[in-house]
Amino acid sequence: MRFKGLDLNLLVALDALMTKRSLTAAARSIRLSQPAMSAAVARLRAYFRDDLFTMRGRELVPTPLAEALAEPARKALLHIQLSIAGRDTFDPAKSDRRFRVVLSDFMALVFFRTVIARVAREAPGITFELVPFDDEPDEPLRRGEVDFLIFPEMYMSNAHPKAKLFDETLVCVGCHTNKQLSRKLTFERYMSMGHVAAQFGPTGRPSIEAWLLLEHGHKRRIEVTVPSFSMIPPLLLGTERIATMHSRLARLSATTMRLRIVDLPLPLPAFTEAVQWPALHNNDQASIWMREIMLQEASRIA
Repeated sequence: MRFKGLDLNLLVALDALMTKRSLTAAARSIRLSQPAMSAAVARLRAYFRDDLFTMRGRELVPTPLAEALAEPARKALLHIQLSIAGRDTFDPAKSDRRFRVVLSDFMALVFFRTVIARVAREAPGITFELVPFDDEPDEPLRRGEVDFLIFPEMYMSNAHPKAKLFDETLVCVGCHTNKQLSRKLTFERYMSMGHVAAQFGPTGRPSIEAWLLLEHGHKRRIEVTVPSFSMIPPLLLGTERIATMHSRLARLSATTMRLRIVDLPLPLPAFTEAVQWPALHNNDQASIWMREIMLQEASRIA
């Protein structure tokens, strides 16, 4: 199909190139041979009268024009996908839809596993891909690469719709033999003890309790960092270290590990876990159905 002389199939190639920044990876992602992708690049350059990409080592670096074209091209492709390709009535029991969800292991363990279990009963053909956080968690939403982002609401952008799931609080956790937790934990002892904490993404993005502590002007003595929340409890066992954890995950962990859970000695506020989805998916029947499932399961947890 052509629009004002532009083969719209070339937008698919452009989008893949902007996403992968590699000719080979882009060709593979849209099932083109490398010569065919090279030909598509040549046609794009001829149409727009711009190089669009230059090489830096093995990486494709977009020109300013390519950067300007990326967002409109992605939105056009998403509109086509949702308005034309997705116009069939959604039947959960017959669907083989695959949902991509960005979330932490905390939310996977205390919340999303109940969603997966329910969907397995009601729509056994539906599958999930759970995706870890990157440094810019809302970027996959902007590009329409994921269906949902489950994240503390305070960190969500206002560019996409969202809905509250439930409120969460933080507690202090340590090994059951940790003598520092056998009596009321003071702020001074909390700050002087060694901590285990989670960090995420390539740059080691701190988790929510670190942000809340920093807002109060406090910085802990972190002795061990881990890439997920669920790795924290085992690393407390047999040590005098402590951690600041989500209360629901702490209680879940305490069912299989001998942990001691105490109140924090400083008043960190509760926070809201929420779900967000791309604005272009707002009227997508499958997305609406999945949102309703999540909200119903969240109400049971709350």
